[in-house]
Amino acid sequence: MRKNFGAKPWTYPQPVFILAAYDENGVANAMNAAWGGISDDIQLSLCISAGHKTTANILARKAFTVSMATADQVVACDYLGIASGNTVADKMEKAGLHTTPSTFVDAPLIDELPMALECRLVSYDPESCRLVGEIVNVSADESVLDAEGKIDPGKLEPITFDPIHNTYRKLGEKVGNAFRDGAALK
Repeated sequence: MRKNFGAKPWTYPQPVFILAAYDENGVANAMNAAWGGISDDIQLSLCISAGHKTTANILARKAFTVSMATADQVVACDYLGIASGNTVADKMEKAGLHTTPSTFVDAPLIDELPMALECRLVSYDPESCRLVGEIVNVSADESVLDAEGKIDPGKLEPITFDPIHNTYRKLGEKVGNAFRDGAALK
């Protein structure tokens, strides 16, 4: 028997994205966002409200990065979601995070978060809060690469948001092979 909960924004997993952009003075700011995902081959869509400093920065600079939050940086990543750049000028410093400019877009890469999508702004709708970015580059620190030079989720340890319990969870172990295991049923 199923229990009905009504309309809720509950999906699993919900990636924990850290969006970063420069302000008008070239100062990096970042925020935590869980409502988003790939919406086209080279596009990412996110739901972020217009009141965020990071949103204003993205609209002004037309670029941003999206880092995957990681288990070892959960405290800093959560802080980016509970502190507002509109009221905390040194938010990144308080989080203990450092940045390096992207060579692909006018936005900062967060040094402590080893994987990021570097994006150009495609559109933003303040009514729906939908932000769309074109993925220009994906970068990853060598520390999270496997022997074949590909990103290893076990080394990256990305976290997901559990919206039902308001917790963060690490992604688990491999359970199958995409585009292959289902062939057994053909």
